[in-house]
Amino acid sequence: MRKFCLLFFLLGLINVISAQDNYEIQVYASPTMTKGVTMFELHSNFTFSGQKNIIEGVDPTYHSLHETLEITQGITENFELGFYLFTNFTNPYGYKVVGTHIRPRVSVPEKWNWPFGASLSLEFGYQRREYSSDTWSIEVRPIIDKQWKNLYVAFNPTFGISVKPDSNDHAPSFEPNIKVSYSINKIALGVEYYGDVGYVNDIPKLPQQSHALFFVADLDIDPRWEINFGPGIGLTKNTDAFIFKLILGRRVNWKRSKVP
Repeated sequence: MRKFCLLFFLLGLINVISAQDNYEIQVYASPTMTKGVTMFELHSNFTFSGQKNIIEGVDPTYHSLHETLEITQGITENFELGFYLFTNFTNPYGYKVVGTHIRPRVSVPEKWNWPFGASLSLEFGYQRREYSSDTWSIEVRPIIDKQWKNLYVAFNPTFGISVKPDSNDHAPSFEPNIKVSYSINKIALGVEYYGDVGYVNDIPKLPQQSHALFFVADLDIDPRWEINFGPGIGLTKNTDAFIFKLILGRRVNWKRSKVP
């Protein structure tokens, strides 16, 4: 049974089916939220240097402040449900609610003794047309990670598909995310890579692809808190040139309501 599940998961990396854009800049770790625990996260990032023109009806990203509220609830020991609310402030367009997504995720139980952590996330939702050319979209994100003492590596070979009612072309796009970090005391310093190579049946030339590197720090000051921050640079002309991001999260165990 375990061998069958491993084979099914690996095949899923090939056959799964939009980009997370700049609303949630995060490489996922494999563990799901603990049963009965809720995580409240605020994803914030500011584009210091980005697109200044309206392209195909999508507003520019230059000096945009993206803020996303994410609420994740642990349903069972290996299943969680997440909800996203995306917002954007760009002068002179003002503050707007951009859209919402919902995300169920299941992880492989530790008792199966796989040589790495693994989970599978499915995300579906809507974003307003002036902020994304893909209004309705689906994202499937396999998650693989491994911890070797102080070294941590995660790989999210993400695939996305646009669910446009006026289009018959639903080819998936490949959007890989990678994280490598090294822990020193209570701080993990690392590099995160975010890519979008384009539709798998029509991959554009490298300058038209999106590739970015973030140099990040994770603070492990308290198991109830999650803190991740750092600057990111675009590696191609189709990528925003400079972004700074901050993720601030707080876990709440409702069975221990007396804990501050």
